[in-house]
Amino acid sequence: MDETLDEFYMMEAMKEAKKAEELDEVPIGAVIVLDGKIIARAHNLRESEQKSIAHAELLAIDQACKELGTWRLEDTTLYVTLEPCPMCSGAIILSRVKRVVYGAADPKGGCAGTLMNLLEDERFNHQSEVAKGVLEAECGQLLSNFFRKIRERKKQEKQRRNESSLKDLQ
Repeated sequence: MDETLDEFYMMEAMKEAKKAEELDEVPIGAVIVLDGKIIARAHNLRESEQKSIAHAELLAIDQACKELGTWRLEDTTLYVTLEPCPMCSGAIILSRVKRVVYGAADPKGGCAGTLMNLLEDERFNHQSEVAKGVLEAECGQLLSNFFRKIRERKKQEKQRRNESSLKDLQ
């Protein structure tokens, strides 16, 4: 695949990640492409929907299946800003996505090469081609900035509680 096209579609996935961030969701976005056309786009909605399965990849896969009228996504490419977890990797295999392109590696849950590589494991009846590190720095920065803001917010809240407790004691 053309590196420029991979970057173009990854930027589209990053747009989805930014939508998640606006909702105070972990900024992960995904798009699914077939024949040069985006047929599905999604972002994390775990907090908004209070569903552990509302990952960007799963939501995009569901949307693509509805768009195509089939569960087989055999000629598609999934672009996602963070390496897929075990659950998403399983769904990718089961829906027969041809190719997966991800941005940032996930050292705590990545199953497309970091902790393990479920997507290319030949013991399964389907394997997906994996391309990693596309716009890795940019995708990683989205996540780093998000978690930094959360830590700062928690620190400020703790400081306000401590100040409030001191006032109550006076």
